[in-house]
Amino acid sequence: MDILLVVSAFNSLSQRVYAELSDQGHHVDVVLASHGADAVRAAVGEVRPELIVAPMLKSALPEDVWQEHTCLIVHPGPPGDRGPSSLDWAIAEEAPEWGVTVLQAEAAMDAGDIWADASFPVPPAGKSDVYRGEVADAAAGAVLLAVRRFADGSFKPRPQSDPGIRVVWRDFFRQEQRRIDWEKDSTETVLRKLRGADSQPGVLDEMCGREVFLHGGHPEDRLRGRPGELLATRSGALCRATRDGAVWIPELRPRKNSGDPAPFRRPAASVLASFPAPPGSGPGMPGSNDRPYWLPEIAAPLELPPNRTTWSDIRYRQRDDIGFLSFSFPGGAMSTNHCRRLLAAYRYALTRSTSVLVLGGARDFFSNGIHLNVIEASSDPAGESWSNLVAMNDLVEAVLRTTDRLVVAALGGNAAAGGVMLALAADEVWCRTGSVLNPHYRNMGLYGSEFWTYSLPRRVGAETAERLTSEALPVSAATAARIGLVDRPVQVPSREFATEVERLAADVAGDPDIDRRITAKATARHTDELQRPLAEYRRTELARMRAIFFDPQAPYHALRSAFVRKVPSGSARPLATEGAR
Repeated sequence: MDILLVVSAFNSLSQRVYAELSDQGHHVDVVLASHGADAVRAAVGEVRPELIVAPMLKSALPEDVWQEHTCLIVHPGPPGDRGPSSLDWAIAEEAPEWGVTVLQAEAAMDAGDIWADASFPVPPAGKSDVYRGEVADAAAGAVLLAVRRFADGSFKPRPQSDPGIRVVWRDFFRQEQRRIDWEKDSTETVLRKLRGADSQPGVLDEMCGREVFLHGGHPEDRLRGRPGELLATRSGALCRATRDGAVWIPELRPRKNSGDPAPFRRPAASVLASFPAPPGSGPGMPGSNDRPYWLPEIAAPLELPPNRTTWSDIRYRQRDDIGFLSFSFPGGAMSTNHCRRLLAAYRYALTRSTSVLVLGGARDFFSNGIHLNVIEASSDPAGESWSNLVAMNDLVEAVLRTTDRLVVAALGGNAAAGGVMLALAADEVWCRTGSVLNPHYRNMGLYGSEFWTYSLPRRVGAETAERLTSEALPVSAATAARIGLVDRPVQVPSREFATEVERLAADVAGDPDIDRRITAKATARHTDELQRPLAEYRRTELARMRAIFFDPQAPYHALRSAFVRKVPSGSARPLATEGAR
């Protein structure tokens, strides 16, 4: 079937629907609704679709389009739920269960007949995490069901006037409802507000006399202070006191009208470092560009005791003969600092006596490669691009050169560009079936690095590697497994992924054949090194990337800036790129 996706952004959900519909044999095209009604009409006229699906739409479809074509809208709420902020309300009201509805477009918002719906339990996680996990799972299943019903031709969609459907209109969830009262709100309330806006739109607040949006929130069990007081930094995050505890805030975003030259999300400590210090803080200290010098940096142990409840983006734990090195960076983007700290943690993991080392294993993003937001905010974007890429290469090379144990990359969520290559450096790649992979760099105007010219062809073959990197299309976990990009698809909900990975890792560690596999791995690495050293792959790739980074006219710079600043591009099919969220 010829299907046209109309989307406000080709985000994680849109890519998931695109990939899974393509897997079903449908011919799928994409048009950005943000390009305007005429662009949508032009795409409809060119494609002549049998069906139009809108997985993520912030504006109304042109009336002539939905009157002349069957148009299915994906609404992130249960049947009868209406309004633009459905998931925000679900998290704010602590709904134990929520749903997704696929309904037919009509004049009234979310009022069309129902083609399919699915429900899911709401986990204690951030809105964007739930969106990419439970919502995406439910939406993909409901869309596939609705498409089958449409193709069958005999299904009668259910009108919302049917008995048993309770229609509820939910207004736009405004900043007034998100605002934190640091004097009165409990830690639990603060966390709920932060998690309900972790990616978009953030919680509007004030720090050091300036308005900023807070993104993300995690509990802290030991640090305390006056409500609202800034207490410490850790790995780019800020700790702030509540009336009965404290929370860690990983990212801040200055307001667009604040005069800040970088009004987009980035590590909280680096944003605060650009603000004037509070009175009485004393003179600035050297090297304080990435964090406010007047707050202490309080590290968390890599191996966190089980009785601790605090935030740390990198953790190591060991169970018998298995090491688990987990990491979780906002949006999956990895800055120079992230890469260097993760490499240090990886080297620490290698000092431990294990036969299996699992990388990742958490729900949500695995990695999306270099951190475009941090690069864009830098006074020297070309230099920071280079530093970030070198650090990412150092990390990937360390994984490739590990020959004394088996390394497993466990992808609980999406991965793109250098993040995919980080996973491919491992001996085995396990991927949750709801994940989407983007094993390419083209849409950011980059040649690519992280040893992709070695890792990608050896897994999928030279011809498929060329197709993946040139077509630059999202790949479902099922397709990734079919072509050899993934070794083991893991069919579990997001909330069960870590537990299932632990069980599977125990099976690998307990395999009587594991010593032979480790020996064979070392032999294969030696043979590959003789054929063409890793250093040569690295040198060739980095030379191509350096030429791009330090060429002011290279498209990369404009593409990066547009992506970070959310400026619409001219592409009719904007795909996930390095640093994508």
